[in-house]
Amino acid sequence: MKLHELKPAEGSRKDVKRKGRGIGSGNGKTAGKGHKGQNARSGGGVRPGFEGGQNPLYRRVPKRGFNNIFRKEYAVVNIEDLNSFAAGTEVTPELLMEQGLVKNPQAGIKILGNGDITVGITVKANKFSQSAVEKIQAAGGKTEVI
Repeated sequence: MKLHELKPAEGSRKDVKRKGRGIGSGNGKTAGKGHKGQNARSGGGVRPGFEGGQNPLYRRVPKRGFNNIFRKEYAVVNIEDLNSFAAGTEVTPELLMEQGLVKNPQAGIKILGNGDITVGITVKANKFSQSAVEKIQAAGGKTEVI
Protein backbone atom coordinates (compact mmCIF):
# COMPACT_ATOMS: atom_id res chain seq x y z
CA MET A 1 0.00 0.00 0.00
CA LYS A 2 1.24 3.45 -0.93
CA LEU A 3 0.21 6.89 0.28
CA HIS A 4 -1.59 7.73 -2.97
CA GLU A 5 -3.67 4.55 -2.63
CA LEU A 6 -5.18 5.48 0.75
CA LYS A 7 -8.93 6.11 0.76
CA PRO A 8 -11.39 6.80 3.59
CA ALA A 9 -13.67 3.94 4.65
CA GLU A 10 -16.81 3.49 2.56
CA GLY A 11 -19.63 5.72 3.85
CA SER A 12 -17.45 7.64 6.32
CA ARG A 13 -17.36 10.81 4.21
CA LYS A 14 -20.52 12.63 3.08
CA ASP A 15 -20.92 15.73 0.94
CA VAL A 16 -22.06 18.84 2.79
CA LYS A 17 -25.67 19.96 2.10
CA ARG A 18 -25.46 23.32 0.31
CA LYS A 19 -28.69 25.10 1.20
CA GLY A 20 -30.17 27.88 -0.88
CA ARG A 21 -28.05 27.19 -3.97
CA GLY A 22 -30.70 26.79 -6.66
CA ILE A 23 -33.65 24.56 -7.51
CA GLY A 24 -31.44 21.73 -8.80
CA SER A 25 -29.92 21.15 -5.36
CA GLY A 26 -33.30 20.19 -3.89
CA ASN A 27 -32.67 22.78 -1.17
CA GLY A 28 -33.01 26.02 -3.10
CA LYS A 29 -35.26 29.06 -2.56
CA THR A 30 -36.49 28.64 1.03
CA ALA A 31 -33.53 26.36 1.89
CA GLY A 32 -35.67 23.71 3.56
CA LYS A 33 -37.35 26.21 5.92
CA GLY A 34 -40.78 26.35 4.29
CA HIS A 35 -42.75 29.60 3.93
CA LYS A 36 -42.82 32.29 6.64
CA GLY A 37 -43.24 31.61 10.33
CA GLN A 38 -40.88 31.85 13.28
CA ASN A 39 -38.54 29.10 12.11
CA ALA A 40 -38.15 30.63 8.64
CA ARG A 41 -36.78 33.88 10.04
CA SER A 42 -33.18 34.76 10.62
CA GLY A 43 -32.42 34.10 14.29
CA GLY A 44 -35.78 32.33 14.54
CA GLY A 45 -36.61 29.27 16.59
CA VAL A 46 -37.14 28.76 20.30
CA ARG A 47 -34.88 27.88 23.20
CA PRO A 48 -34.62 24.27 24.45
CA GLY A 49 -37.55 23.41 26.73
CA PHE A 50 -39.88 26.05 25.22
CA GLU A 51 -43.44 24.74 24.87
CA GLY A 52 -45.06 27.48 22.81
CA GLY A 53 -45.94 29.59 25.84
CA GLN A 54 -47.46 26.71 27.82
CA ASN A 55 -45.93 26.49 31.30
CA PRO A 56 -42.84 24.34 30.59
CA LEU A 57 -42.11 21.04 32.30
CA TYR A 58 -39.17 22.41 34.27
CA ARG A 59 -41.55 24.92 35.90
CA ARG A 60 -44.48 22.52 36.36
CA VAL A 61 -42.50 19.91 38.30
CA PRO A 62 -42.44 20.60 42.07
CA LYS A 63 -39.21 21.61 43.76
CA ARG A 64 -37.65 19.03 46.08
CA GLY A 65 -34.97 19.04 48.71
CA PHE A 66 -32.92 21.65 50.47
CA ASN A 67 -29.37 22.95 50.07
CA ASN A 68 -27.79 24.01 53.33
CA ILE A 69 -25.54 26.97 52.54
CA PHE A 70 -23.71 26.50 55.85
CA ARG A 71 -22.81 22.83 55.21
CA LYS A 72 -19.15 21.97 55.73
CA GLU A 73 -17.53 19.46 53.38
CA TYR A 74 -14.53 17.65 54.81
CA ALA A 75 -11.74 15.98 52.86
CA VAL A 76 -11.73 12.36 54.05
CA VAL A 77 -8.77 10.08 54.70
CA ASN A 78 -9.14 6.43 55.74
CA ILE A 79 -6.80 5.09 58.42
CA GLU A 80 -5.59 2.33 56.11
CA ASP A 81 -3.92 5.11 54.06
CA LEU A 82 -1.92 6.20 57.14
CA ASN A 83 0.07 2.93 57.17
CA SER A 84 2.49 4.54 54.70
CA PHE A 85 3.90 6.72 57.52
CA ALA A 86 6.71 5.51 59.79
CA ALA A 87 5.99 4.78 63.48
CA GLY A 88 6.15 7.87 65.71
CA THR A 89 5.39 10.30 62.87
CA GLU A 90 3.21 13.32 63.60
CA VAL A 91 0.67 13.38 60.76
CA THR A 92 -0.65 16.88 60.05
CA PRO A 93 -2.92 18.20 57.28
CA GLU A 94 0.16 19.75 55.62
CA LEU A 95 1.92 16.37 55.60
CA LEU A 96 -1.16 14.66 54.15
CA MET A 97 -1.26 17.22 51.32
CA GLU A 98 2.48 16.81 50.72
CA GLN A 99 2.08 13.02 50.43
CA GLY A 100 -0.85 13.44 47.99
CA LEU A 101 -3.43 11.76 50.26
CA VAL A 102 -5.45 15.01 50.25
CA LYS A 103 -5.64 17.31 47.23
CA ASN A 104 -8.11 19.94 48.50
CA PRO A 105 -8.57 20.27 52.28
CA GLN A 106 -12.00 21.99 51.86
CA ALA A 107 -13.40 22.81 55.36
CA GLY A 108 -10.85 20.54 57.01
CA ILE A 109 -9.76 16.92 57.14
CA LYS A 110 -11.75 14.06 58.67
CA ILE A 111 -10.14 10.72 59.47
CA LEU A 112 -12.43 7.72 58.91
CA GLY A 113 -12.00 4.23 60.37
CA ASN A 114 -12.02 2.23 57.14
CA GLY A 115 -9.35 -0.50 57.17
CA ASP A 116 -6.72 -1.25 59.81
CA ILE A 117 -3.68 0.63 61.06
CA THR A 118 -0.52 -1.11 62.20
CA VAL A 119 1.81 1.80 63.07
CA GLY A 120 1.65 3.98 66.20
CA ILE A 121 1.43 7.58 64.96
CA THR A 122 0.09 10.91 66.21
CA VAL A 123 -2.65 12.17 63.93
CA LYS A 124 -3.77 15.81 63.91
CA ALA A 125 -7.01 16.52 62.01
CA ASN A 126 -10.19 18.58 62.24
CA LYS A 127 -12.49 15.60 62.84
CA PHE A 128 -12.27 11.89 63.62
CA SER A 129 -14.85 9.13 63.44
CA GLN A 130 -15.27 7.11 66.66
CA SER A 131 -13.96 3.92 65.03
CA ALA A 132 -10.88 5.76 63.70
CA VAL A 133 -10.01 7.03 67.20
CA GLU A 134 -10.38 3.52 68.67
CA LYS A 135 -8.22 1.88 65.99
CA ILE A 136 -5.46 4.52 66.16
CA GLN A 137 -5.28 4.23 69.97
CA ALA A 138 -5.31 0.41 69.78
CA ALA A 139 -2.26 0.61 67.47
CA GLY A 140 -0.43 2.73 70.07
CA GLY A 141 -1.05 6.10 68.45
CA LYS A 142 -2.69 9.38 69.50
CA THR A 143 -5.38 11.61 68.01
CA GLU A 144 -5.51 15.39 68.28
CA VAL A 145 -8.38 17.60 67.11
CA ILE A 146 -7.11 20.89 65.69
